[in-house]
Amino acid sequence: MKAWLQRVSSASVSIGGEQVSAIGRGYLVLLGITHTDTPEIALKMAARIPVLRLFEDEGGHMNRSLQEIGGSVIVVSQFTLYADTARGRRPGFSAAAPGPVAEPLYELVAAELKRILGPDKVGTGRFGADMQVALVNDGPVSVEVVL
Repeated sequence: MKAWLQRVSSASVSIGGEQVSAIGRGYLVLLGITHTDTPEIALKMAARIPVLRLFEDEGGHMNRSLQEIGGSVIVVSQFTLYADTARGRRPGFSAAAPGPVAEPLYELVAAELKRILGPDKVGTGRFGADMQVALVNDGPVSVEVVL
């Protein structure tokens, strides 16, 4: 499982012109799932995201976690995180788990984040949908988390 965390001052997800999620300060999380991922890995990922210290303290150091700043998160499924670009000009996506495997794990990560942070602090996209994701990357700070 891979998560690409982008520290944001704001982010939103729209589908078909309708906004389905929006947050202020926090993370936009692009979540990729592979064939070997399990519910245990999904729970570990959900536990890891809120405690990573990517927000600045009074001294300007990245010393604060999402939980410490009271931030929010939007989780978006992103199979392209498992793109294979090693040869040719067209990426391969065979390392990404198919929908029936990936969707329940994506939903589990989102549900566990809601349990940890509170339901009002977690937004999602819609699995498999064509989404328009808007964000203001703060810093910019972007980090890959791999489990």
